[in-house]
Amino acid sequence: MNQSLFETELEPQTNQVAESSPSWQPLESVHRRVLGVLIEKAKTTPDSYPLTLNSITTACNQKSNRKPQMQLEAEDVTQALDDLRELGAVIEVHGDGRVTKFRHQAYEWLGVNKVELAVLAELLLRGEQTVGELRGRAARMEAIKDLSELRPILASLGQKGLLLELTPPGRGQVVTHGLYPDDQRPAPPRQTTEQAPRAPHDSIGAPAPPVAAPVAAPVAAPASSGEEIENLRRELRDLAERVAAIESRLGD
Repeated sequence: MNQSLFETELEPQTNQVAESSPSWQPLESVHRRVLGVLIEKAKTTPDSYPLTLNSITTACNQKSNRKPQMQLEAEDVTQALDDLRELGAVIEVHGDGRVTKFRHQAYEWLGVNKVELAVLAELLLRGEQTVGELRGRAARMEAIKDLSELRPILASLGQKGLLLELTPPGRGQVVTHGLYPDDQRPAPPRQTTEQAPRAPHDSIGAPAPPVAAPVAAPVAAPASSGEEIENLRRELRDLAERVAAIESRLGD
């Protein structure tokens, strides 16, 4: 789909969700990177948006705010753009007729508002991260003053299937986007001591299941008095042999 550069839509000025029905589907890694770049640059550098193929390729390969690092060629980005156009997530626009540019249609394609899209862009560009990290990074695109303001946004994305919880809610919770194909979904990281236990009804988008009480580890039966005495004797004999060996070396 081609469109005049001067007919491109501006980003919504409110947080209202796009009216059209979302049509999103899982994306491969290069497609996620390209779409994330288009969303990011539309918000952070609007004067240079829409983007040329070269600009998109450079932004995909930049070192900052990208995980994993990629080294894409223009051919890789071109193929991803063609695929995203067929899906309805990206359109091609023309201005002076000399260079082709591209812009996203993520609001309509995903069915999200402007703040939700900023959060998704950071997840598309960096993958799984803690909620605290996500707030700080997404705030460079849209104002999110604290975690209490971010939580309802995450809940809304979770209800739409666009956000995955990799660890239970609480300190250090890790989340990611829901655009992974089934065979590429990241596994939950190992729980650390900093991870707070899940509290009922504290889940993003759904009540949490009850937490099972921890099962106490079996305690070994104490040794009998006779066994303890024999163990002590054995340790004393070993110690005496070591002392004798040291004295012998000192005497030599």
